[in-house]
Amino acid sequence: MFRRTLLSASLLLASFIAPAFAGFGVKESGNSFVVDTDGGLVFTVNKQSGDITSMLYNGIQAQDQTKFSHIGSGLGNAPCSWTKIGNYIKITCTTSTLTQYYVAQYKNPAIHMATYITAEPSVGELRFIARLNRASIPNGYGAANIAGSSGAIEGSDVFTVSGQTRSKWIGAYMIIPGTGYESSSGGPFFRDINNQGGSIQELYYYMNSGHTQTEAYRMGLHGPYLLQFTTGSTPSATSIWHSGRPRESKLRACIWSRICKGKASVVARADAGTGNYYSPAMKPGTYTMTKATPAVIWQLGEFDGTPRGFLNAELVYSDYMRIYQTSNMSISSMIETMHPSDKRMHEWPRTITIGQQGEGYFPMAIFKAIAPAVIRFSVDSSQTGARTLQIGITLAFAGGRPQVTINNWTGPTYSPPDQPNSRGVTRGTWRGNNIMYTINIPAGVLVSTGRNVLTITVISGSSGDAYLSPNIVVDAIRLY
Repeated sequence: MFRRTLLSASLLLASFIAPAFAGFGVKESGNSFVVDTDGGLVFTVNKQSGDITSMLYNGIQAQDQTKFSHIGSGLGNAPCSWTKIGNYIKITCTTSTLTQYYVAQYKNPAIHMATYITAEPSVGELRFIARLNRASIPNGYGAANIAGSSGAIEGSDVFTVSGQTRSKWIGAYMIIPGTGYESSSGGPFFRDINNQGGSIQELYYYMNSGHTQTEAYRMGLHGPYLLQFTTGSTPSATSIWHSGRPRESKLRACIWSRICKGKASVVARADAGTGNYYSPAMKPGTYTMTKATPAVIWQLGEFDGTPRGFLNAELVYSDYMRIYQTSNMSISSMIETMHPSDKRMHEWPRTITIGQQGEGYFPMAIFKAIAPAVIRFSVDSSQTGARTLQIGITLAFAGGRPQVTINNWTGPTYSPPDQPNSRGVTRGTWRGNNIMYTINIPAGVLVSTGRNVLTITVISGSSGDAYLSPNIVVDAIRLY
C-alpha cells in the first residue's frame, strides 16, 4: 500500500506508432462491444461480464490476455448495453447491486469509469483492476516492481530488491480526481493497493476494502476515474472531466479541516498566510467540521490527521489529497513508497531538542521493539505549574498506545485503542482512527533549571519483531 510518486497520472505507453482503425463508434462482435475512440485507443468490453478484454493503443495490445481488466475478480453475469451521445460513448454493465460505467470520449485515448453500488459486492473488495501486458508496457512505477526479488519479507506482499523494498501496495498511474475517494471508507484519507509490476502490470483503483478500515462502507457512486494512454508524456490530472457539483467559493479556518457527511467526506488545507481555504467540489448535503487552537508552549507537527512533516513521512499531505498535478506539488513521500526497514529510510530512534531541531527530526512512527522517542525542552519559571500534554495519533498497530515519562514523573496508562485490525505503517499507510491523548501534568513536574526530558514509549500487551511490534503513528504533539 506504499504510495506512489504520481497517483494522478497514467501508466505510460511509449513508442507506439502502429495506426489504429479509424472511426469513432462501437462495433458489436459476438459477445463483445468494440469501442474506437478515434484517438489511437480501441478497447473491447465483454457484453455479458463487463470485462475489458482488449486495449489496443496504436495497434499494440496493452491488455494482458491471461487475465482481463474488471471490477474485483470479475462480475460474472453483468449484462452490458451501450449508447452514443454526441462525442461520448457510454457502456453500462449491471448486476443487482452494482453498475459499472465505461465512457469513451472522441479523440481521447482513455477509458473514463465510474462505479455505483447499493451493497458491497460478493466478489470481494470493491476495486477496479487493469491488468496490462508487461511485454508491451515493461516500465511501470519502480517502487512496485518486484522482479528480481529473493522473496517476501512480510506477509506475501512486501519484497526486497537490493535492499530496497517493493510492494504491490505502491503506486498507481491512474488519474483519480481530488474527490475520487469521497465515497470510500475513510473518505479522502482512504488508501490501499495501487499497483504491482510482476509478470503482469497491474493498476488498481480501490474503492472499499477491509485494509485499515476506519468507517462503514459507503454506498453510491465511486469515482470517476480514468485510465489514460499516451505516447510517453505524463498526462495532466485535469484530463478527467466531470461537472455539476457545488464548490464553496471561500471558507476560513486556521487548521486543517475534514468536512464530513454520511455519504462522503472531503479535506481542505488552510493557506498558512491568510487562513483561507477552498473546498474541492462537493456532493450536495450538510457537512460538519470542528477545530481547536489552544496557545502552546511548544508544538511538533500539526493536528491535521496526518504525520506530515515528521521524519520518514515527508510530503504525506500531497499524497492523500490525490491532486498532485493540479496543485503542482513535488512529491517525496518515504513511508508511502518504502517499508520502514528500507535502507533509504532515516534511522528511527531519535532524541529531539526543542529549539535546536525541527519537527522533521522527530519520527513519524514509534515502535515498541525499536526505541522510544525523546523530547528535551526548556520552560521558564512561569510555566512550571500544572500543564497539559497532548499526543495525537493517526493509527496504532497491535494495541499500541503512548505512555510518557517527564523527568521522574510517569503519566497514565491507557487502555488499548480502537483501531483497524490490520497492518498499517509497514504497508505504507498512516491512516486509522484519530485519537487524542490528553495528559494532565501536575504542578512541580516541569523544572525551569536545565532541560525537561519527555520520553514517549509504546506500550501494549502484544509483542512483535522490529517494525511488526506494536506501534503508533504520530499526528502532532503539543504542550500548553
